[in-house]
Amino acid sequence: MTSALEQHTVFPPADADTGSHHALHSLLGLLGSRTAAAAHARLIGPDGSAVELPDEVYEVLRQVVTAMSQGLAINVVPRHAVLTTQEAADMLNISRPTLVKLLEAGEIRYEQPGRHRKVRLQDVLDYQQRARHRRRMALDEMTARASEEESDVEADNVDRIIQTR
Repeated sequence: MTSALEQHTVFPPADADTGSHHALHSLLGLLGSRTAAAAHARLIGPDGSAVELPDEVYEVLRQVVTAMSQGLAINVVPRHAVLTTQEAADMLNISRPTLVKLLEAGEIRYEQPGRHRKVRLQDVLDYQQRARHRRRMALDEMTARASEEESDVEADNVDRIIQTR
């Protein structure tokens, strides 16, 4: 049985009093953090048959349960998906015109088979990862500079205190 994979949004339980909300927190506790036990995680079907979960499936399940237990909706999107510019912009939480500028600057690859640009999901994810890395590096550099400046200010303060005594 095969079916076409489509983007699908899953919302967490709407009512905090429902058993499914409690079940999410119980499941989250069961999944816990990634450990060696993850290699032996199994899924048991309604008929009692069990299958061992690959690490990747276990990790996705853990991330989905974590997000939903925090009240967040999740999107299930096939990795080969092709997005419109609006979908890609929404995914990056930027405006469509800003995304178009990124496309035209070569920051994100795209195709334009006709009038409309199409962006592969993988290219959006790659850009997102590069942007996060650049932000992290910039923040690290700013933190290091601030630390150096703070050390200089502290040294100046010590000199002032010594001079006044």
